[in-house]
Amino acid sequence: MLMSAEDGIPSENMALEPPSVLIVDDEAGVVSGLTELLESEGYKVATACDGLDALNQLRAGLRPSAILLDLMMPRMDGWDFRHEQMKDDELKEIPIIILTAAGFSEASVKTQFGDIEFVRKSSGHAVMLRALRHSCGEPEP
Repeated sequence: MLMSAEDGIPSENMALEPPSVLIVDDEAGVVSGLTELLESEGYKVATACDGLDALNQLRAGLRPSAILLDLMMPRMDGWDFRHEQMKDDELKEIPIIILTAAGFSEASVKTQFGDIEFVRKSSGHAVMLRALRHSCGEPEP
């Protein structure tokens, strides 16, 4: 049983699991690079090749701390994924981080997606990790 550091009271709510991330992207090189980076930072990583694959995994029970979502993918793109996610009460609270190389403006994406994190793939790893930590409720290192 865990004890609270403040008062020595048992606490069942203290998280011991590392945060988990679902990477949804159709570019194998991007997925591989992000997986390696995130695992080296202590995250558990699951991957999906498009929005449909991601929805199937989520509906089967996967509950990541956050989702890194590309916008441009075959079968089901990021917009369609988000639309389906928001219709599902069990999935709509999972934070989304848009990670895109497309030339969409942050303002236009947020207008359609709501209050999400937005990161350009060209922004670098530090920017993406900061957005991910924020979405997962983690403190800055």
